[in-house]
Amino acid sequence: MTERTLVLLKPDAVKRRLIGRIISRLEDKGLKVVALKFMQMTHDQAENHYSVHRSKPFFKDLVSYITSGPIVAMVLEGPKAIEVVRLMAGSTDGSKAQPGTIRGDFSMGIEKNIIHASDSPEAYSHEMPIFFNESEIVEWSYGDEIIY
Repeated sequence: MTERTLVLLKPDAVKRRLIGRIISRLEDKGLKVVALKFMQMTHDQAENHYSVHRSKPFFKDLVSYITSGPIVAMVLEGPKAIEVVRLMAGSTDGSKAQPGTIRGDFSMGIEKNIIHASDSPEAYSHEMPIFFNESEIVEWSYGDEIIY
């Protein structure tokens, strides 16, 4: 089943010039970019995005970090996109992430962990509208899609 997921390349990915390498890995896997935006997240967007963590002691640090520099926001589409991207991202703590995953290859910790990916269809439904209007998602076809 084809589904969509929101992916954010966090300020550390941007500052370390990893945008192209990470997007290439996602596309090489077979995921299709249907929306893409380079942006500076506002404080309000960050608080809304991380609202599930509002009562946790690290909430302010999450908001502060994600707003500390530009990010890349994208919507990816493909079979089991949420599960696939989460597996590719690796463990939230980069120091524990398996080599070969994005965090395993590019992150040394939990604070600056390179990438965010929606963890469920419900999370995607909450997160995507923070970054994109429906009109910014482009329905398109490569023309040579493999039917899974």
